Amino acid sequence: MSEERSLNFIEHIIEDDLKGGYSKGDLCFRFPPEPNGYLHIGHASAICLNFGLGLKYNAPVNLRFDDTNPVKEEQEFVDAIKRDISWLGFEWANECYASDYFQQLYDWAVLFIKNGKAYVDSQTSEQIAAQKGTPTTAGSESPFRNRSVEENLSLFEKMKNGEVPEGAHVLRAKIDMASQNMLMRDPVMYRVLHKDHHRTAGDWSIYPMYDWAHGESDYIEQVSHSFCTLEFLPHRELYDWFLDQVYEADKLRPKQREFARRNLSHTVVSKRKLMKLVQDKVVTGWDDPRMPTISGLRRRGYTPDSIRNFADSIGVGKRENLIDVSHLEFCVREDLNKKAPRVMAVLDPVKLVITNYPEGTTEWLEAENNPEDDTAGFREVPFSGELYIEREDFKEEANSKFFRLTLGKEVRLKNAYIIKGESVLKDDQGNILEIHCSYDPESKSGSGTEASLRKVKGTLHWVSINEALSVEVRMYDRLFMDESPDTHKDKDFMEFINPNSLEVITAYAEPSLADSKEGEQVQFQRLGYFVVDPDSTESKKVFNRTVPLRDSWAKLSE
Repeated sequence: MSEERSLNFIEHIIEDDLKGGYSKGDLCFRFPPEPNGYLHIGHASAICLNFGLGLKYNAPVNLRFDDTNPVKEEQEFVDAIKRDISWLGFEWANECYASDYFQQLYDWAVLFIKNGKAYVDSQTSEQIAAQKGTPTTAGSESPFRNRSVEENLSLFEKMKNGEVPEGAHVLRAKIDMASQNMLMRDPVMYRVLHKDHHRTAGDWSIYPMYDWAHGESDYIEQVSHSFCTLEFLPHRELYDWFLDQVYEADKLRPKQREFARRNLSHTVVSKRKLMKLVQDKVVTGWDDPRMPTISGLRRRGYTPDSIRNFADSIGVGKRENLIDVSHLEFCVREDLNKKAPRVMAVLDPVKLVITNYPEGTTEWLEAENNPEDDTAGFREVPFSGELYIEREDFKEEANSKFFRLTLGKEVRLKNAYIIKGESVLKDDQGNILEIHCSYDPESKSGSGTEASLRKVKGTLHWVSINEALSVEVRMYDRLFMDESPDTHKDKDFMEFINPNSLEVITAYAEPSLADSKEGEQVQFQRLGYFVVDPDSTESKKVFNRTVPLRDSWAKLSE
């Protein structure tokens, strides 16, 4: 019984179908993106749902590109989608394209005309829209609705052959202009577009509409369950009507069912709006680490496991809701805490001089790579009498709640020694140039001496100045200040852009990072998780901040 209670409503649908005549061998799922942009975090949930069902039921999952609009679709987007799905760790059974079925869809459309189920309409799109009626009043029939079969066939052939201009005609299904569902009021099946297609080139001058192509593609591929988001619920009646016209009793009939979107706070996922961010150069491209695209999240340092865990944790439901982006950030922190090696880097350096440390000496200290991973091992870190520490880790005077370095008090340097603040050197404006301190040579971490076991309240990270590696660090933050930037009727979503979503700084890191490669992830101790950016070179490493160690936004909202 416990397994039954854990099923979500989508799985209940499948289980009921398996009890009602389906066999496990009948099951087939699909993920059907349109290649008109990059996949985003919302798509990731749909990917995890469909491919997760494939794994659960040992059933094939097709990757089908709904490439029915040559105006917006490009091979670049096809390649990016395939790369993203593979990166998430999923494999598709068949790579399919709606364009693979253009001839079959056309042949069926000809049968529709012959059976009195479709006609060529020569009205303008504005006239057709006006004629549709309203949700409370019936539409009116097109003056071309009762054209003869012969005339319809002739016009449809001319449309196909590119012999008529764009907008001159459309093919419409003949259903019911008085239907309560306005989608059933003679929907358009084909329009004329004199545009080359990314796969079929100039072979076609007519292109099928989504509602016509989608369900029939499911049928051709023998997809058992076509899961889509709630906005397609009104389309289900049309989906089924189109299937009614072609269904053969010896074949499996696809079933469309809907689930609710999981919207993410402080984010927009509309492809049109994401495109605007790219075109207006608010971001550097589709893979900018501030973008909610999968490629952007990957470049930011998110892991496949963190995104899959996020999708699994929010589940599927029947009602839309807003998921706080902090939950996504929690998932990547949790994953990287187990995997990312610890290193030391200083983002806002101030010089620390240990006055009683042997001048000109460098020693190499042993540091644990990841305390969460017993197999991660150790590395050596150089230590000397001149170090960088974070400027915010020092105050000349501080209250009892300040557990970092101050004059007259002790702190421990991570993996090294206990030091005590002694004095400061300032410039003419009063800015601190150097902090002078003394160290206890008997307090070396791990040495086992009595002094090394002495407890002090603060521990600071540091880097040795002589061996420090200069690196570029890109401090990314949320792109939008508002949790729902695209839901304001009186404001444009661009008004909520966070002006501080990116800060580029020069930092100093321990030399072990000199050999780091693109995509490698680390924890800068006490600071956050970072990843090596593709812009890195042998001579200059670039690190992107994935997330801070803690949710800094929670404090802002309190």
